[in-house]
Amino acid sequence: MPPESRRTPQAPASSFHRLLATAFLCGASLPPALAAPELIPVRRQVVLMGTLCTLNLYARDRISGIERCETYIRLLEETNRQLSTWVKESELSRLNRHPIGVPYRFSPSLCRLYSELLHWNRDTGSAFDPAIGALANAYRSLSTQRTGFRERLERARQSSGMRHLKFRREDCTVVRGEQVLLDPGAFGKGEALDRVYQHARSQGDPPWLIDLGGQVMTWGTPPGEPGWHLEMADPSQRTTPALALRLDDGSLATSGGSERDTRVGDQRMAHILDPRTGTGASFQGSVVVWHPSALVADIVSTALYVMGPESGRVWAEERNLAACFLDRPPSEGNRAELRVRATPAFLQRFPEMRFTESTVSAGRSPGSRRSPRLEP
Repeated sequence: MPPESRRTPQAPASSFHRLLATAFLCGASLPPALAAPELIPVRRQVVLMGTLCTLNLYARDRISGIERCETYIRLLEETNRQLSTWVKESELSRLNRHPIGVPYRFSPSLCRLYSELLHWNRDTGSAFDPAIGALANAYRSLSTQRTGFRERLERARQSSGMRHLKFRREDCTVVRGEQVLLDPGAFGKGEALDRVYQHARSQGDPPWLIDLGGQVMTWGTPPGEPGWHLEMADPSQRTTPALALRLDDGSLATSGGSERDTRVGDQRMAHILDPRTGTGASFQGSVVVWHPSALVADIVSTALYVMGPESGRVWAEERNLAACFLDRPPSEGNRAELRVRATPAFLQRFPEMRFTESTVSAGRSPGSRRSPRLEP
């Protein structure tokens, strides 16, 4: 997470993986206590955790809506201060520079979080591994220092991976066995959104949707509507919506590479790394995951992107996880039809999922891509 700035942006930055709320001014089956007063929409955009954050919420009046926006932003900022490796005194930063071989004691919230990270690291066969900060730094150095890259990369491989962290659940301590660095990139946003959700649930707040850099979390549904209407971007045409669906609960997280991948010579350098090999993930589409927990959605979308659609979909189906892969055959490029491969749990969660008109019309235009295809 890069340093955050709590300013209102001049113009929203487009994001390849953003899930767009296309019908915010719609509505909600609310508990009886909340259904009586008429709710009004309140919207706020700020830059948080190094990305654009859009808060769409309903409130009884504008003042209370603004106050709730401030509360939610504060919770997101607190999470960032705890987890960001760009914040010198965050818990993760202190762990990353803690002496090797000396136990480091987690706070209760980070102890719980680390236990969850460890579970998914093991369950994904290390396709999810947040202890790859050294690898990520090695790849970032390519932009300024290419000489000696292979040597730096090999050293980073040797000191990366959760296998170098020995966790004692009994006293919530961890011991570093190497100069291993935890990176919150694949779980920080999800953890932050879950904390907002837990607060809203405890307070019985009116409904909201938060889009934090492309990951969406909801609480309740808009007044008079069965859900929030969202669109998923085409993996190779970031400004083109590909699929439309309705979200009534939980979180949607998207992982993909096209927007942030770079090239060194004729070699593609994927920004999502495969912790198992120490190289960039080979998949070139995107993965969308729904889960009641934003943290789990964040983690699983990254792991599935690393696994790729063939083995990833099997893994997700075995665990009844709601996931959807979008891509085009690499050999055919952007002219190929869009393939959509969803797990049964995803189709059950979004039975009204459909291709957007822009995607279908683009597929039918002369010389353009063919129509999208939903594969079984």
